[in-house]
Amino acid sequence: MTPDQRPGSGGPIGSRALRPVGANVARVGAVLALAFAVLAGGAGFWQVYRASDLSDAPDNPLVIAAQRRVERGTITDRDGVVLARNRKDANGEPYRVYTDPAMSPVVGYASRLFGTAGLERSFDAQLSGLAGPDPVADVLRKFGADPYDPQDLRLSISLKLQKAAVSGLGDNRGAVVMLDPSTGEVLALASTPTYDASRITDPDTARRAFASLLDDRSQPLLPRATQGRYVPGSVFKIVTALAALGTGAITPDTSFKQQPRSEANGLLVDGFRVRDGHHPQTDDRALDFEEAVEVSCNIYFALAGLRTGGDGLSATASRLGFGSPIPFDLPTAVSQLTNGGGPLPGGFSDRVELANAAYGQAEVLVTPLQMALVAATVANDGVLMRPRLVTAMTGKGGTRQIGPSQLRDVIDPGRDAVIKAAMERAVEGDLGRLFTTGAAIPGVPTAGKSGTAELGGSGEPHSWFIGFAPVDHPKVAIAVIVEQGGRGAERAAPLAGDLMQMALRLDGNGG
Repeated sequence: MTPDQRPGSGGPIGSRALRPVGANVARVGAVLALAFAVLAGGAGFWQVYRASDLSDAPDNPLVIAAQRRVERGTITDRDGVVLARNRKDANGEPYRVYTDPAMSPVVGYASRLFGTAGLERSFDAQLSGLAGPDPVADVLRKFGADPYDPQDLRLSISLKLQKAAVSGLGDNRGAVVMLDPSTGEVLALASTPTYDASRITDPDTARRAFASLLDDRSQPLLPRATQGRYVPGSVFKIVTALAALGTGAITPDTSFKQQPRSEANGLLVDGFRVRDGHHPQTDDRALDFEEAVEVSCNIYFALAGLRTGGDGLSATASRLGFGSPIPFDLPTAVSQLTNGGGPLPGGFSDRVELANAAYGQAEVLVTPLQMALVAATVANDGVLMRPRLVTAMTGKGGTRQIGPSQLRDVIDPGRDAVIKAAMERAVEGDLGRLFTTGAAIPGVPTAGKSGTAELGGSGEPHSWFIGFAPVDHPKVAIAVIVEQGGRGAERAAPLAGDLMQMALRLDGNGG
């Protein structure tokens, strides 16, 4: 036997009998490290990245327990007035009590039997203490003796303005949205009819109250300001103005020679006649842009819409928020230009639909919040700010402020200034004030646009107004709709004027 063949000599026989362990240990270590990395990544994904989703899950044991025994955070308005607080039943279990029915479409309710709505739903995890501003602290707190840290919410809304808006709408169904155009803070978000949310949360009245609301044909549970969709009528002309001026399809001096002669018999568009006979004061003169806004000329805007094209109108509307839910603290319905699917750019079925859409008819549907943002964008030099209700959250760890954020630039300031001036003329001008009666604030330059949304049939049209004030340094923008309230000047415009004046007075800038 040669030395290379002796066991343990390091030769071929020894190599097969005794393998080195270093490589095996390294491989096992690598596999274990990878396994731990996967576990750590999974835990991080669920406990941090998806923590908010788990906190909102209705089958989460912490959520179920919180519904029965945790006192939710309070909700206050911008002035510190309590809007939602807690009370205990005979068993010592907490339930919610709400200050004023005017806030019901905003605050909503948190009921043991019927779940949550409004801000009580959107911020359920924060109000019940399952989520706070620091996700890492949330993870660690789950393993402590007290896993809950209820957050108090402060809102941008003024209860005084909210109650005034609801009172102004009266027995009519409708909505009012008021906001600060430079910050996006919502000052009022009123919908009528309202309801008493406390009756839904009180264990003694909940079932009867909720059943009654479901049976109510006026749909008080519908938050019209954010989820009601309406034909906008002439207030939509401001969207067309943003598109037409923004794309260069028209200029401030643009006029259409066929506009005056179409006043009598209508503008013929592919066999359909666009009618407009409500401004005889202009005689046979071809109107420029400002004049067309002042007298709300359907024919002018139909022609401007056709010249802009479906793609230009659609692109501008999209920048304003049409076509998708508005990023907001509450769910929002989607505003639309058309039902879509048509062969023309933007999804329009034909030029007739495009012409009618350009002055707010056809298949255009909008939410009041969307139209308030249109007014706010013009007021804010063409910049669209994200609307927001919650401005601060306060828990055990302190207060987190929620500041303003910009969504996008819609139009450059120079072209926006043209629209701003036209909207001022629509309220302050000799002819404009006939269509916006009551909207002007004494001593304060005011801008706006009224709308009369035809619904077909024999019913009264919707009454609309959008606007802002003061023109030179806007502090408030507004949208008002009164369902079947008649012409814009009859109900919406004077209500908007009163509310804007009140908002400026509360802000210290009133006339």
